[in-house]
Amino acid sequence: MRFVAVIVFVFYCLHLYGVRGEDKPIETFVIPHSHMDVGWVYTIRESMHAYASNVYTSVTEELSKAKDRRFIAVEQEFFRLWWDTVASDSHKKQVRQLVKEGRLEFIIGGQVMHDEAVTDLNDEILQMTEGHGFLYETFGVRPQFSWHVDPFGASATTPVLFALSGFNAHLISRIDYDLKDSMQKNKKLQFVWRGSPSLKVQQEIFTHTMDQFSYCTPSHLPFSNRSGFYWNGVALFPDPPKDGVYPNMSLPVTKETVQAYARTMVENIKQRAAWFRTNHVLWPWGCDKQFYNSSVQFNNMDPLMKYINQNSKEFGVTVQYATLSEYFQAIHKSNLAWEVRGSEDFLPYSVDTNQAMTGFYASRNVLKGVARQASSKLHAAETLFTRYRISFPDGPVAKDWALGKLRSLRWAVSEVQHHDGITGTESPKVADMYLQHLMQAMMGVEELLAALFLLPHNLPHNLPSILDMRYHIKGDDHQALEQHVIIYNPLAWNITTIVNITVAFPNTAIFDDNGQPVPAQIQKSAQSNTTYDLFIMVELGGLQYREYLIKFSKEPCFKNFKCTHTYEAEGVLFERRSVKDWVKTGRRLLPLLNECYKLMFDEDTNLLHSITYLEDKREVKLSQDFWEYDANGDVKAGPISDNYFFSANGSAVRAYKAVEMEIIPGKIVTDIRQYFYREESDKDYAYSITTRVPECFGARMLCHRLEQTYSLGPLLLNTEVVLRTSSSLNNNKTLYTDDNGYQMMKRTFRKFANNTLARNYFPMVRTAYLEDDLSRLVLHSDRAHGVSSQANGQLEVMLHRRLWNNLPWNLGYNLTLNDSSVVSPTLWMMLGSIRATSKLYQREAIELQHRPVIMPIDQPQRPWQEMEPQSNSPVRSVVLPPNLHLLSLSIPGWNYSSNHDVHLSHIHSGKDLHSEPDYDRVLLRIMHLFEEGEDPELSKPVTINLKDALRGIGEVRVLEERSLTGTWNITSLQRWKWKTADNLQTENERCQRCHDEESNVTIYPKEIRTFFVHFSSTNS
Repeated sequence: MRFVAVIVFVFYCLHLYGVRGEDKPIETFVIPHSHMDVGWVYTIRESMHAYASNVYTSVTEELSKAKDRRFIAVEQEFFRLWWDTVASDSHKKQVRQLVKEGRLEFIIGGQVMHDEAVTDLNDEILQMTEGHGFLYETFGVRPQFSWHVDPFGASATTPVLFALSGFNAHLISRIDYDLKDSMQKNKKLQFVWRGSPSLKVQQEIFTHTMDQFSYCTPSHLPFSNRSGFYWNGVALFPDPPKDGVYPNMSLPVTKETVQAYARTMVENIKQRAAWFRTNHVLWPWGCDKQFYNSSVQFNNMDPLMKYINQNSKEFGVTVQYATLSEYFQAIHKSNLAWEVRGSEDFLPYSVDTNQAMTGFYASRNVLKGVARQASSKLHAAETLFTRYRISFPDGPVAKDWALGKLRSLRWAVSEVQHHDGITGTESPKVADMYLQHLMQAMMGVEELLAALFLLPHNLPHNLPSILDMRYHIKGDDHQALEQHVIIYNPLAWNITTIVNITVAFPNTAIFDDNGQPVPAQIQKSAQSNTTYDLFIMVELGGLQYREYLIKFSKEPCFKNFKCTHTYEAEGVLFERRSVKDWVKTGRRLLPLLNECYKLMFDEDTNLLHSITYLEDKREVKLSQDFWEYDANGDVKAGPISDNYFFSANGSAVRAYKAVEMEIIPGKIVTDIRQYFYREESDKDYAYSITTRVPECFGARMLCHRLEQTYSLGPLLLNTEVVLRTSSSLNNNKTLYTDDNGYQMMKRTFRKFANNTLARNYFPMVRTAYLEDDLSRLVLHSDRAHGVSSQANGQLEVMLHRRLWNNLPWNLGYNLTLNDSSVVSPTLWMMLGSIRATSKLYQREAIELQHRPVIMPIDQPQRPWQEMEPQSNSPVRSVVLPPNLHLLSLSIPGWNYSSNHDVHLSHIHSGKDLHSEPDYDRVLLRIMHLFEEGEDPELSKPVTINLKDALRGIGEVRVLEERSLTGTWNITSLQRWKWKTADNLQTENERCQRCHDEESNVTIYPKEIRTFFVHFSSTNS
């Protein structure tokens, strides 16, 4: 019996660890590719001109010459630009045939190879959806494999999204150097990744980690000082050479050189083979900006591969051109059992002992902020246009014009998600390009929003538009100026919130669209001495907008001008306090209370001293201020900080010598403005914190949300500035940060022989918190930052960086990050018990990301012609349960049949494939916000009737569930099953859609469900 047990154990080990027959040649999959950064050093226009167009033109021509040649195309932006502006009809016909034959394969399929550390879930999905929609409409193909070879670290959210999109395997490369070394030695570079602790097996995906050579062909040749297998040399900017001769073109393959090339290639193949369990080797042939002269490339590789195959017995190797799918098919057929990786990510990422790529989490703060604003504006415009199209299909807002505006912003938001885009690791001219594209597209969408709000919806009928609505407030001073403002809630929840509008007059009265006065508060602006901050309390239903009338008076509120509902707040300025005088502190504490907190400010320091959350009557010592890390800029003096890397010279130092404070008590909000001066006698402050403490209004409390806005810059050169929040929480330097706004990751402080400080920085996209047994301190952000807990109870957020160094590579590419901008990021802070904050923080992060859209219709002016107020019915609301979030509601416009066979038949028919956009298909995504077990009630599965939930938009006629990016009907999506060490025959733990009936849908924790929806054609 014991003997039998041994046999079983050996059999299991063979499955788990694999065996390679010594007499069986290594099967090598040579995968031609070109890594084409959508940005980084050169603008899109420069790259298209210098090399990118030539890649697709020459690859198309060369693949058509030999049936065994292959190529993978990764990022869609360059391909789509080539397809739309460069490719001839002949090229397009060739491409269609190559795609049909599987010899040109689209990998990932998104607009870009997105970053994984500082990108948001919404934008990752958007850029994939845009690329996948184009590919499916144009070629009928759906990418099923990833090629994430260059993002700086790997998120656990990415494999989940790829699995939801129908991918069968995932490929990564950049992980910690020491971890990769260990995985290589132990043949653990391949595994099955269960990226979500809630979804588990349901969305697991086989993952291949590239070895130490990463995605480039070895560049060193022992017999030549030229580049390795890059016969086309190095791309030239700004213009390609007219004679076709590029710098550093490798020696051609001839009778004299073929053997040396073969031995170099075989040696590398065998070295790689030793790190993997199967007899198959993925050999990427290409690197950055390659294959712009594919003829030279293939004409040299063809005879080299022929020579190796002719001598395969001697070499013990066979080689073949392959696509990525061909490689993964071979791995899948090996039928081995793979180790399972849980929901851990591969962040942060270090390239060696002294270089941690954690600086880019905070590089180019302005770009990160504008990208998030653009994403938020896009979401608002998508939802509003969708409602408009359903309700008023014949309305005066031209559908093609509207979709064009949306598509421009989709393109710009997708583009900046590139791993050298939103990361801030690009050159200044490329950063300017991203900003220009975002700002121009946002302006277009603002025009669209104005049209959707203002134009009459049905011209033939007498339905009044907002422009037709007038107010007659009896007893008004007719000399008062008026301004009309529309406020739109882009979320599918009812909200009560405070909006801030900058106005030029101190005396105001605010009325809603029923003519009723609205609570408000006005005070001198924190940003200007000539303007005022007007805070208005608004209540809006889900996806609902309302109009508000602001009446201004140049005179104080008296007589007939009714502004009694607007509280005029005045500030109290506290004496500037010098740090050197902080001998005795905590003696004079000033309390500020709302219904959730008691904040204590220390008049001896002008800093926050403590916060008591009143629900549990628990006090937490808490202070906030600014600290600076000094960065080294001289490579001869040691490791440097730059766009990518964070490498401080030592511990942070206090960034100020004196603090001033002003408190503006109010009835809507109380403002605390703290000004930090670099020198005691400085006239202008270097940094500031404005904290807004709201009062409690409505059924849902606002008082737990402490809104903070900061001002920093221009910084001194080679400084990296952090907001340091120090508390009495006993967190043991452990914190939690979000992976792309999707899930929270536990970050335990680790000690290293070198660079411990930088290697304990983590990306914060939306949320970070620290906690002990009793309390949790949560920060939500309006853009990505780097965060760390360098001491017990401490949470520091890197807000801004300004750097210069003399590294020749950085100087050559202008990547030194001399960012002299002034930045104004926003954080929302929340403190409470773990139980209480667990119910709130997910939704709070989304509410910060998608704040109400404020659109002034006009400038302050004399009153319009007065009319009696009409009975005005606001737009019907759309409200989801509190643990479900309306992730997407849009009209993508891609035109293809939902039936895959029908669509392929159309594609391959040879008929004119130009099609008008589909304006009737609505893309709907709903996400469950909570993890399993996170909350006793909110973590439960939720069953909703989608027809009922969407009734505020219109009558649902057809409902069809799709994959995440919409290209698969979910009933036909059958992803590959991979054997795993914990269950050799993996099966789904639950059939989550088996119990869905008609429009009743059950959504489980962390699920994202995607649908195509068609509404009835006539709605009122």
